[in-house]
Amino acid sequence: MTTDILKLIGGVGVIFFGAEWLVRGAVRLATRLGVPPVVLGLTIVSLGTSAPELVVAVVASAKGASGLALGNVMGSNLANIGLILAVSAMVRPLAVSGRVVTREVPVMLLITGLVYPVLMNFHVSRLEGLGLVGLLFAYLVFVFRVARDEDEKVLGDFERFAKETAGLDPRAVVRIAGLLVMGSVGLALGGFAVVEGATAIALKLNISDSVIGFTAVAIGTSMPELATSAVAAYRNEADIAVGNVIGSNVFNLTGILGVAALVRPLDVEQAVLSVEFPAVVIISVLLVPIVRANLTIRRSEGVLLLATYVALAFWVLS
Repeated sequence: MTTDILKLIGGVGVIFFGAEWLVRGAVRLATRLGVPPVVLGLTIVSLGTSAPELVVAVVASAKGASGLALGNVMGSNLANIGLILAVSAMVRPLAVSGRVVTREVPVMLLITGLVYPVLMNFHVSRLEGLGLVGLLFAYLVFVFRVARDEDEKVLGDFERFAKETAGLDPRAVVRIAGLLVMGSVGLALGGFAVVEGATAIALKLNISDSVIGFTAVAIGTSMPELATSAVAAYRNEADIAVGNVIGSNVFNLTGILGVAALVRPLDVEQAVLSVEFPAVVIISVLLVPIVRANLTIRRSEGVLLLATYVALAFWVLS
């Protein structure tokens, strides 16, 4: 058991640094190629932090551990709002723009709702996985189209964040390539270690691998989002902190779930439909009145989200 726990913890650590290196290398390469900073912020910085969930889901799917892949997706979405956004708001109250209320949160809720019919027959086929990936593509097209009309302050925040993430000083292509390679290798090795450790622990404790994925694995793979959002909140860049969470949730439900199903069709456990998915819906809906009130997520509301997260996690475990 000790070896399995160390394998799980070590795998999460390797994944964290692998994601960090991969994002930094990709941003630096894109910067040298002249990609606009706002595009970096909306894609590489936001979606790159979801790389750990993607790797774990793909490896778990390939090994036939559908419960771990689905549990990781559901648990990550719950943690993104109830843990990451909550902690970010506790670091500094988040003043969100009107578009979060009128556009981003509704889109996240819409996509969350669209995933339910895919899960309700307790099976996600490759065709359905392809449809989910197509939904992600449509979402990205939508993001790029509306980005041109974005508020100047928001664009400025994304540009500054992307430039700081890029660290424009390194000029050597070898160093950039090294980051990309190390990041990719770290993600792969960490993903295998996490899946092996998690499935072994679930077997020895006689619990579903979906539960392990929903709790320990989901929290571990959400650390890049926590780091990104907390730093953005500290720098008073609330739109990045909130946008990173919402973008990650959309990516989890479409890209990660879709790619995992393309690798191997997923079997959906009863607990996913009866407990885990409803938990995600509850905390997602709770976000609506919070962001609508004064367009600010206050510290007290961050505490409320965190308390809700803990309560829902105990509900799932029970």
